[in-house]
Amino acid sequence: MILCVRFRLEPMGEALLPQLVELLGEFTPTVEVAPPSEVLADVRGALRYFDWSPAELASVIRVRALALYGVDCVIGAGPNPMLARMAAREARPGITLVVEDPAAFLRDRPVVALDGVGRTTARTLCGYGLDSVGRVADAPLGVLQRLVGAKTGRELWERARGIDRTPVVPNAVSKSAAAERSFPHDEIDRTEQRRALLSLAEELGTRLRTEEQVCRSLALTVRYADRSTTTRSRTLPEPTAHSAALVSLAYALHDSLGLQRARVRGIALRAEGLTGAEGAAHQLSLDPSDEKARRIEAVADRARAKFGPRAVLPGSLAA
Repeated sequence: MILCVRFRLEPMGEALLPQLVELLGEFTPTVEVAPPSEVLADVRGALRYFDWSPAELASVIRVRALALYGVDCVIGAGPNPMLARMAAREARPGITLVVEDPAAFLRDRPVVALDGVGRTTARTLCGYGLDSVGRVADAPLGVLQRLVGAKTGRELWERARGIDRTPVVPNAVSKSAAAERSFPHDEIDRTEQRRALLSLAEELGTRLRTEEQVCRSLALTVRYADRSTTTRSRTLPEPTAHSAALVSLAYALHDSLGLQRARVRGIALRAEGLTGAEGAAHQLSLDPSDEKARRIEAVADRARAKFGPRAVLPGSLAA
């Protein structure tokens, strides 16, 4: 049995996600994170060990998340990840939706509700009258493969019957990483906001280089005094973990908001589209200062690894 837990985090609350994942880790080691707020957990062993039903285990997780972190969640349970995710999308806070009969659960749903079915595929299927999951399940495999291709047709045919062979992969590489700062008071000083951005970009850059990853884009979220938020994102010229590039783009995103004297309560920065650094290409530069900055960065990383994260800081942050 798979649980899909969707935590109801604040717009800048992803910093709590590691603690919430540890909470699930108390019941099972097979936990896969899908930031910013979704977690899949294979709990078959836990159900046998505690002799609980999926709904009983889900209620314990929900109560602990609320008691320890003040975070509510919705939980779906099913025999595989696809059904668990679909159940979580329909579950309500305080009630766990458990899929016990996959065929009955899926039959009357629109075909676009299936994982992997986008607008183009759905339009093709609907054009032939295959507008529900039940009708797709009843269609011959060969017909589906002629309509959408051999591999896609096979996957669609299986998923319409509630079959999902995707495993829950513990400690899977995250596709995003986030850091945030909350100000002690509503901050209107642009300089202080940019100092926070510098700190966030440096933190993300160090984390990515330590984990040998690079990011493709950055997303900036600003929370105001009235608890409303604004988010802007932009793609980097090339995938990178270089702090200087992250800082430059973070400043550009901040400038694009035109905040002027807005009362800012907090700032969050998210690195998105993470991939392994070994597969990333770096455009060679004739600027000697860029190569010098990268060498200094590598030395600073070694110092932080040995003496702690605050061993080397930009001058404006150390002041």
